[in-house]
Amino acid sequence: MTSTSRLPRRTLFGAAYYAEYHRGPRVAEDFDRMVAAGFNVIRVGESVWSTWEPEDGRFELDWLQPVLDHAHERGIQVILGTPTYAVPPWLARRYPEINGETSTGSRVGWGARQEVDFTHAAFRFHAERVIRAIMERHLGHPAVIGVQLDNEPGYHLLHNHGVFQRFVEHLRHRYRDVETLNREWGLVYWSHRLSDWSDLWRPDGNAQPQYDLAWRRFQAEQTAEFIRWQADIVRGYSAPDQFVTTCIAYELPAMHDERVSRELDITSGNAYYGMQDALLLPHSPPATRQWFTSGVHSLHLTADRMYASRQAPFLVTETTALTVNDPGHMKPAYDGQWRQAAWTLVARGARMIGYWHWHTLHFGTETYWSGVLPHSGVPGRAYGEIARLGAEFAAAGDKVADLTPHSDVTFLYSTASKWLMQKQPPLGDAQGQPDNRAYREVFDAFYRGAFDARLQAGLIHDEQILDGTPGEDGPDPVRFAQEHPLLVAVGAQVAERRLLDWLTAYAAAGGHLLLGPRTGYTDEEGRARDEVAPPVLSGPAGTSYSESSNLDAEIPLTAGPDDGLHLPTDAAATRWVDGLVAGDAQILAGYRHPHHRKFAAVTTRQHGDGRITCVGSVPNPSFAKALFTWARPAPMLWDGLPESVTVNSATNPQGRRVHVLHNWSWEPRTVTTPIDLDDVLSDRKFPAGNVIPLGPWDVVVTTEL
Repeated sequence: MTSTSRLPRRTLFGAAYYAEYHRGPRVAEDFDRMVAAGFNVIRVGESVWSTWEPEDGRFELDWLQPVLDHAHERGIQVILGTPTYAVPPWLARRYPEINGETSTGSRVGWGARQEVDFTHAAFRFHAERVIRAIMERHLGHPAVIGVQLDNEPGYHLLHNHGVFQRFVEHLRHRYRDVETLNREWGLVYWSHRLSDWSDLWRPDGNAQPQYDLAWRRFQAEQTAEFIRWQADIVRGYSAPDQFVTTCIAYELPAMHDERVSRELDITSGNAYYGMQDALLLPHSPPATRQWFTSGVHSLHLTADRMYASRQAPFLVTETTALTVNDPGHMKPAYDGQWRQAAWTLVARGARMIGYWHWHTLHFGTETYWSGVLPHSGVPGRAYGEIARLGAEFAAAGDKVADLTPHSDVTFLYSTASKWLMQKQPPLGDAQGQPDNRAYREVFDAFYRGAFDARLQAGLIHDEQILDGTPGEDGPDPVRFAQEHPLLVAVGAQVAERRLLDWLTAYAAAGGHLLLGPRTGYTDEEGRARDEVAPPVLSGPAGTSYSESSNLDAEIPLTAGPDDGLHLPTDAAATRWVDGLVAGDAQILAGYRHPHHRKFAAVTTRQHGDGRITCVGSVPNPSFAKALFTWARPAPMLWDGLPESVTVNSATNPQGRRVHVLHNWSWEPRTVTTPIDLDDVLSDRKFPAGNVIPLGPWDVVVTTEL
């Protein structure tokens, strides 16, 4: 891996910039305005293979030179993209077989982007050729600090013939013979036993969950291999201090962000969010079913997921400038909300804020995806707000660059469980149909509870526990318990036995393990375990269940006989009930229901030097907040905050603690500081016990004195 040493000790701030889309000369004017807005980075070149190579083998590479030269003259650094996610028409015409198939024989069709089977040899030949041409021509330019490989990879689950044949070969190498596969997948069911590898059916109509889980893992590995293949090419041209990354869209079907990030020097991704009242506290809306997030807690979760990809700071290569190109969701931010979102991302570990995009396009699919400048090119409100933010980042300098965010609670994240719950959802939607967002619904409910209780959260992937992160072994459970005293494992249905053993050891070493629905219920193949649930953990938890029920309506809770968990009157269970039967565990809450009252809603039991708490339902926000207020590991530094105020704390590379205060409302608020603080953006000082004023939609950035 190369280093990221050319990343400055300040926040990178800028936008995607596409001079090739201009209808007239304006590059010099654009850069003047970028400098005035405090920009110090742009992202270029990733979308226009047909501009780089308008005909097979005929390259036009010089058009980017003026952009790079202007950037260098103005002190703006450049991330150069490889254009492989948008193939040129001549390539599609000459090699129609490279068109991606979303089911066997059903092609994506041409005219959009990412329509291609990126594993096909013809595509790889031409992709490598254009990558090498661009890198040889421009990677040595002094403005270029890194390369973005492709863009938002993993868009489709590819069913092309070659992909399926490689899948069969992958299974043959993993399981060695069909009898082993028959046994591991339970193919005796519905007479699916294979007698030969050629008997394996196509995935189109597959109903077997073990098959589907293996297929999803294989598809994600194809995406990771594609990024690794490009990285190997680029690193043949790059300097040791130039990084490689890619722009991750986290919910794409063939994307496993932790796996892809292992091929990168730094994680980069999208952080799109709803604006206006979607960022209001305390009346934040529930998680949206759009592709972008809604709610302050969801914005925080986006950042925490990006940090967790490598357990390291990250780049935001795309975030909302003015509006997103989505019918009915053109809601430009209120004044101050650009600052709110950007400072949240930086406080949670972002080293770069990159808007999509600089200038709003006059043509194409994304004509109404508004950038920093509107269609007229004349700076408006968005430019003014973003320029204010650029000045703040310049003033803050290295005090807020490369922050390590604090966490009071750690959430276990399981991509395999998300995939399995898409195939066999445990929850139903509002129409009573299987909800393929079930994993996100369970996970988000608990995450929001921690957020509402004003806990800062971190995430760790199950693979990172078992296999470690790049250059690091998996964490020792004893040390992890010391550094992360509260660990939440909810919805983690797909779990190896050694992960469940690790969780048990974590609790025994002094950690507080909070378990939620379905955790550990299946093994790594997605097979239901033949042990008392929660498997492996039922004995240490002092609680078990043998049945579960979906809920059509919320069930209010009752306080258990053991005092400690203080439930508000509107606390309720939603969507799901595990029939928890407490053995020697304490019952903290039950159900106000003629049938479900026989079960516990929350139990807790000491295990070794730690504790295991079991929650048998998906909590509503009130229940979830009460749960994490009870479970928080220590007194909070920032306690008693107004409902609309949040504080994100982090540590900078100089070892100084940074505290970023937000007021997510129209009403002014005040916060009494518990320690001596220095305002990073002004000459104000806040001695302990003094009041920090926060205006509507305001941010105050402080460091400890």
